[in-house]
Amino acid sequence: MKRKEFLRLFSLLTVSGTMMPLNLIQKIQANLEKTERMPVLFLGHGNPMNAITENVFTRGFRKMAEEIPKPKIILCISAHWETAGTFVTAMDHPRTIHDFRGFPAELYEVQYPAPGSPAFAKEIQELASGVSIGLDDQWGLDHGAWSVLKHLYPGAGIPVIQMSLDYRQPPEYHYNLGKQLAGLREKGVLIVGSGNLVHNLGEVDWRNLDKFDYGFDWALEAKAKMNQFIRDRNHNALIHFEKNGKAFEMAIPSPEHYLPLLYVLALQDDHDQIRLYNDLAVAGSLTMTSVKISPE
Repeated sequence: MKRKEFLRLFSLLTVSGTMMPLNLIQKIQANLEKTERMPVLFLGHGNPMNAITENVFTRGFRKMAEEIPKPKIILCISAHWETAGTFVTAMDHPRTIHDFRGFPAELYEVQYPAPGSPAFAKEIQELASGVSIGLDDQWGLDHGAWSVLKHLYPGAGIPVIQMSLDYRQPPEYHYNLGKQLAGLREKGVLIVGSGNLVHNLGEVDWRNLDKFDYGFDWALEAKAKMNQFIRDRNHNALIHFEKNGKAFEMAIPSPEHYLPLLYVLALQDDHDQIRLYNDLAVAGSLTMTSVKISPE
């Protein structure tokens, strides 16, 4: 729907003091005209303390927000929402979820009161072909979303929708579902995958938790190969990560922190450029590598 058509319909439905219902306004807004093509981001979110810590990574998040167009809405695929089936949040006011234990009280006090958009959630549900996407009114924004978005958009004024990861599905499912979201890039939607490419909590060197640019040999090997595959646009190697040897096996003991990358890569086309940033290993067995895919 074009902006002029929206304004005309709005004026008709507000004649004589009769206000347009909120749900109808949201539905119309969700179908506004195309915008410039938005970038896509994969953000290595790492330690939840990054939400309240000033470091090279949080500065990298803020700098990225300055480089890209301001979105109308954000769709975030977070490593921290795994479900049987695929769901999107569909509430007006998603809660801030503190889905971790053992951290300072200050971290639990953080709120990210971004609005949601039930109308946009419904649009995503209708967009996917051959995939059943459920509407969820219970979840909210977990720390995979808010711990990074609070640095990109601290005002929390942009609506945020989360999409879950169906843990029953193979990597190809996630990549193919990502492809179906491509049209959203031309509607002012910033699609964000949030996880970590190398993520093995069982091997973390807790004595050096805040030591940056520090990784075990297998973590650095996996990091280097992943980065090269991303730069070479070798999506097949990244989808079938289990075929890439012992270093990848150690780097991805479970796939939830890796899978958001596949959604982001699926949205890349031949005209997009690729940039890696925050590309450091931490605590031996984690990497904070982030990826920007953009039409510039």
